[in-house]
Amino acid sequence: KNIKTKTATMATPFTLAEEDFQSSANSNPDEVDIRDEAMGKIPILKRRADAAASKTTVGSGSRTGTSDPICVIVVGMAGSGKTTLMTQLQKSLNLKARKADAGDGEQSNNGGKEENSDGDNEKLTASSASSSSSRAGYAINLDPAAKYVPFSSSIDIRDTVDYLEVMRQHKLGPNGAILTCLNLFATKFDQVMNILERRAFGSDEVGDKPGGDDKNDDETNTVTQEADSASIDPPSPKSALDYILIDTPGQIEAFTWSASGTIVTSALATTFPTVLAFVVDTPRCAASVHTFMSNMLYACSMLYRAKLPMVIVLNKTDVVGCEFIKEWMDDYESFQEALDDASSSGNGHSEEMAGGSGYYSSLTRSLSLVLDEFYNHLHKVGVSAATGDGVEDFWEVVQKAAVDYEEGYLVDLQCRIDEQQAKERAKQRVGARRLARDLEADGKL
Repeated sequence: KNIKTKTATMATPFTLAEEDFQSSANSNPDEVDIRDEAMGKIPILKRRADAAASKTTVGSGSRTGTSDPICVIVVGMAGSGKTTLMTQLQKSLNLKARKADAGDGEQSNNGGKEENSDGDNEKLTASSASSSSSRAGYAINLDPAAKYVPFSSSIDIRDTVDYLEVMRQHKLGPNGAILTCLNLFATKFDQVMNILERRAFGSDEVGDKPGGDDKNDDETNTVTQEADSASIDPPSPKSALDYILIDTPGQIEAFTWSASGTIVTSALATTFPTVLAFVVDTPRCAASVHTFMSNMLYACSMLYRAKLPMVIVLNKTDVVGCEFIKEWMDDYESFQEALDDASSSGNGHSEEMAGGSGYYSSLTRSLSLVLDEFYNHLHKVGVSAATGDGVEDFWEVVQKAAVDYEEGYLVDLQCRIDEQQAKERAKQRVGARRLARDLEADGKL
């Protein structure tokens, strides 16, 4: 199909023909080199291309098909329990690492007893399986206003930007200061990415990058001293990362709807498989179906903006179970019955707010029908950040979401590169025809 489009450099629209969308395999070698150069600028596509070229099988254990760590960006409304969830996730990773170390020790102690009974062989197999299921994590805090962070963050925005000083110098309110801190931190986020890549793959895997010779800048503008010192030496294969956990500010709009949030999310998503974990306050949703609908609308807007796979984390299941929310998301009629129940009970609100026949109720029912298809593309899991229940289920769901990243986001990223090159070919074709027409008009052709 022909697609009409405009660019900033051309006042008149040009048409993308079918020939412009032909694959690079059918193009001339120069165009293939241009496409490879464009894909080479995106770290994760470059690693995928190198792995395919070498025909090596990468990844094993807890990772899904690749040796890349999975980046989990934890987002959610204020008070939903993001930071507490981060603490439990880090505890889970540390516990797995300790169990793996214990399993390795047991295996080394029993290594000389391979000729013993079958029971000893089963112990060796169990310890090997424990080692293969170990996970290594790396935590980053992006909340500049947090006074206390209960988890151990390897990179902390508070080490780089002083939230109170930003408020004082720029005469800003709390939200404006958070946004400004994120903007300032985003200007140095390339250093954060270099640290993460060195920590995940070692110095040899990262290679030369634009701005990669800013080691003097790293000394004066340190993102975090602990992270920098930890990434000086290449990590051993055993300490390679499996997960990168990102904690975001409680004011969710300061991250999700700001330029700095887009920069951070895009940088992570083009370097590592990235998943959004949207934390929902389950007791609040149990108290009001409209609160549940508001959360889902915000989750839908974030999915639309980031285009990344999303995991709905139904938090605080130790207070209220999450099965009713899963039922609402899986069964449209179940949610309609919940609205009818809210209409009949009233709960002290007006009939319109409680779910009666007014405009608000009609809007909620219409939105629930629209979001019914949206729910089919979400992963959901119930977790208690206070007790740690459901954390293992969370990791399993994250692995499934990482597969969606490979099949969805990466494919879309490659399509965007092909589309951009198709636009370039269309512009060249239009320019060549215009030149031929001008030369013919001047009698030179």
